[in-house]
Amino acid sequence: MSSREILAALIGFDTTSRESNLQLIEFVRAYLAGHQVPCELIFNDEGSKANLFATLGPDDRPGVVLSGHTDVVPVDGQAWTVPPFELSEKDGNFYGRGAADMKGFIACVLAAVPGLLAKPLRMPVHIALSYDEEVGCLGVRSLLAELEQRAIKPALCLIGEPTELKPVLGHKGKLAMRCDVHGAACHSAYAPQGVNAIEYAAELIGELGRIGSRLRAVELQDARFDPPFSTVQTGLISGGKALNIVPADCSFDFEIRTLPDQNAHDVARQLEQYARQHVVPEMQAINASSDIRFSQLSAYPGLATDARGEAAKLIAECCGSGNFTTVAFGTEGGLFDAIGIATVVCGPGSMDQGHKPDEFISVEQLDGCDRMLERLTQALRA
Repeated sequence: MSSREILAALIGFDTTSRESNLQLIEFVRAYLAGHQVPCELIFNDEGSKANLFATLGPDDRPGVVLSGHTDVVPVDGQAWTVPPFELSEKDGNFYGRGAADMKGFIACVLAAVPGLLAKPLRMPVHIALSYDEEVGCLGVRSLLAELEQRAIKPALCLIGEPTELKPVLGHKGKLAMRCDVHGAACHSAYAPQGVNAIEYAAELIGELGRIGSRLRAVELQDARFDPPFSTVQTGLISGGKALNIVPADCSFDFEIRTLPDQNAHDVARQLEQYARQHVVPEMQAINASSDIRFSQLSAYPGLATDARGEAAKLIAECCGSGNFTTVAFGTEGGLFDAIGIATVVCGPGSMDQGHKPDEFISVEQLDGCDRMLERLTQALRA
């Protein structure tokens, strides 16, 4: 099957993160079985989703992982002019949810399987497909936990997120948090007798902004990234019942995106310390039951791969470029790197098209990825 044919099949599966990915995984398993390539499936606790891991070539030495996530973001509320879960071709582009992010890369990897099997490889090629990347890089963690326990684990990883086939060695890490502020309700005519959870949440959000300003200090910046500093932002807030009731509860969600050499948890701890030292005592002076709680929603580490390492050199050879760059979005790369698997991000398409209505990948980019994987195959032959 060609990469275009496989892409059509993959887009036909609605693998929005809230749905199961098992139909797609079964398609891939059957495809690989047809080439006598066995697969391992690692299921979630409910058995409704699975990671897939397959090995081509020798299994007695470290190899290269070709990694992609199977889930896609929702199409709800988006004005699509083509069916989102059906491949459409127009003006040199392939349209469909996940075409760029990142079923295009997966299609090219699967199309490369016959070539990878045609002659002996000097090192194995692994295919790793994960679930729930779009909701916090969740699914891949059980796959990596399994790989970390093995006597022989992969040496290198290529993650095919859409970078227009430009090799990427770095991205920021992310920590998503929720803050729950519990105050005390009363009639708004007697507002000083209550503890206004919204107002205290606003005070914390203001402090978060001040922390973000400090992260912009020149000595903390890294010019390879855009923006060149770590960032914080509040994205959701909820609280209150009626205007004439002092609100007892308010919650807000915020995220911290840090440069690879900075720790997002350290930033979160600054806000928690401010809350404990300054805000909670003031609240409890009015009502002792008042409190503030923080909880983690999701997190993944940043990535900063050595441009002089084997992974970077191999991908540069296959891409035809040693001009490495960074991206603003996150990937599973930092998680692979954390267990000692050097990782580069490079894949077809552009994130400018990802997550949008009428998502697409150009025919040129898909063909370019096919050629990149052909060069990788040649480089790995015995």
